[in-house]
Amino acid sequence: MTTAPTLVPPGGVDLDAAFGALADPTRRAIVTRLAEGEATVSELAAPFRVSLPAISRHLKVLEQAGLITRGRDAQRRPCRLRAEALREVSVWADHTRQAWEQRLDRLEAHLQRGAGAPGADPDHPTDEQPTDTEQPTDTEERP
Repeated sequence: MTTAPTLVPPGGVDLDAAFGALADPTRRAIVTRLAEGEATVSELAAPFRVSLPAISRHLKVLEQAGLITRGRDAQRRPCRLRAEALREVSVWADHTRQAWEQRLDRLEAHLQRGAGAPGADPDHPTDEQPTDTEQPTDTEERP
C-alpha cells in the first residue's frame, strides 16, 4: 500500500510525522513536559525507566516531526517545544472536529424530522403489504 506524498509548507509541520511521533506515550509525556519550558535530555529522561540513548531517539523523532528543537548552550543541549507546530496540529484537529460535528448535527436534524424512523412517512410505508388506499397491480393476486 502506498501513501500519498505529503506537502509540508516551509516552516510547517508534516501532520503524518507529527501524529506518528505523538502516537508514542513516552513522546507525548516529553511534549507535555516541554510545554512547561525547556529541558535537557537528562531532565527529560528522569521520570522514565529508560536509558539516555533511548530518550535521545525519542527526541530525534520529535525533532524530525518538527515538534521540538534542540539547541546548544555551552555544555547543555536544551530542548524546546515548537508551539507553532502544535498549533498546526491543533488547527487540523479543530477543523476536522468541526466538520464532523456539522455532519452529525445534520444527521441528528434529519433523524429528528422522522425521515429515518420506520413508518414515519405515510406516503412511503416500510412494510411491503398494500395499505387500505393502495390497489393491487396487475401482477399481484386479487383477493
